[in-house]
Amino acid sequence: MTGYLTTHVLDTASGLPAAGMTVDLYQLDGDTRTHLVKMITNDDGRTDSPILPQSDFAVGRYELVFQAGAYFGRDDDPAFLDDIPIRFGINDPTSHYHVPLLVSPFSFSTYRGS
Repeated sequence: MTGYLTTHVLDTASGLPAAGMTVDLYQLDGDTRTHLVKMITNDDGRTDSPILPQSDFAVGRYELVFQAGAYFGRDDDPAFLDDIPIRFGINDPTSHYHVPLLVSPFSFSTYRGS
């Protein structure tokens, strides 16, 4: 069995899943940044399928970009938080990598989930 990548976004300002947030995945190779996929979170704050499914899963460096500014739709110009990039490495091709985001208009945190 090969690994895969998932996320879960929670809106800590409302205490609810962040439904409708756009999430982009990039693969990083030195100075090269290649866009792999764009997904939208569902009503549970998750994507309907893995962001990086087993068929495309590979060891390497990646970046998830969560479009928090557009999600919160604030009138601040510029918003305190806009796109939130999270860079991470995948070194075990058989593991499930889960990168959740806890977010409000003014803060965020992440961790390696399960």
